[in-house]
Amino acid sequence: MFRILTKVNNLKLPILLFYIALLLLMFVLNIPVEAQRDEGTVAGIWTFDDGTANDTSPQNLNGIVVGKPESVNGIAKKALKFNGTSDGIKIPDSNRINTGGPFPKRTIAALFNCDDVNKGKKQVIFEEGGRTRGLVIYVFDGKVYVGGWNRAEYTWNGEWLSTDIKSNRWYHVGLVIRDAAGKVEKDKFEMWLDGKLIDKADGGQLHAHGDDNAIGFVNQNAVYHDDGGGGTNIDWFDGLIDEVVVYSSSFIRGDFGELIQSLSVEPQGKFTTTWASLKAQRTRN
Repeated sequence: MFRILTKVNNLKLPILLFYIALLLLMFVLNIPVEAQRDEGTVAGIWTFDDGTANDTSPQNLNGIVVGKPESVNGIAKKALKFNGTSDGIKIPDSNRINTGGPFPKRTIAALFNCDDVNKGKKQVIFEEGGRTRGLVIYVFDGKVYVGGWNRAEYTWNGEWLSTDIKSNRWYHVGLVIRDAAGKVEKDKFEMWLDGKLIDKADGGQLHAHGDDNAIGFVNQNAVYHDDGGGGTNIDWFDGLIDEVVVYSSSFIRGDFGELIQSLSVEPQGKFTTTWASLKAQRTRN
């Protein structure tokens, strides 16, 4: 009898070890098990792969290039290099970004590499809206910030979340409004970096906002953590920006994980990733 039990246990042990190894692998690789991105809510995708600011989503919300941003090798295929003084992209008004709404859900995500994160000035990656309602992602004083506000309707005065970053290094930043309503509620505004949730704050839904939108600078008004940001054609980004996406759905870990699943660390300590599989999939679709 003892020999039979021993034989059965010996058969179970390899199976048990296999499942333990599989769970550890999923934990180490941070493999997402669920996703929530709704392709029916896409507002715009700017990959810059062809050297232009054309929108590759079904919305065809093509950007208008300002200055002469240079098409260079990015994380996958091409990115745009902005000079920090006069290069940017104007994003036209859109019912899915600013003129519609209200928006109880929103995700903005971008891959960026800033030449100097301690430049002493704000450097805007993306902005939509103006002084009353809007969203913004920018770099300042060694940090990347995500901000949101809706100072009319129900008076969300705004939240700005931030985390430390370094110069000449690739990052993937995400801003999320999650299942918000027409009132300020706990944990409705989120910041993500490199596929990880950094912080949450109070927030609410975003109502229609008429001021202009942009990538790489403030086209027409924003609000920063220090209440600056008023003006047009200001706070230009200095460095590289790769794919920028805007959705009216709230991404979760699985969605961000899909975007950065190939993220790795080079010997020099710089982040690299390839979004080739994701972009190829979108091209086929």
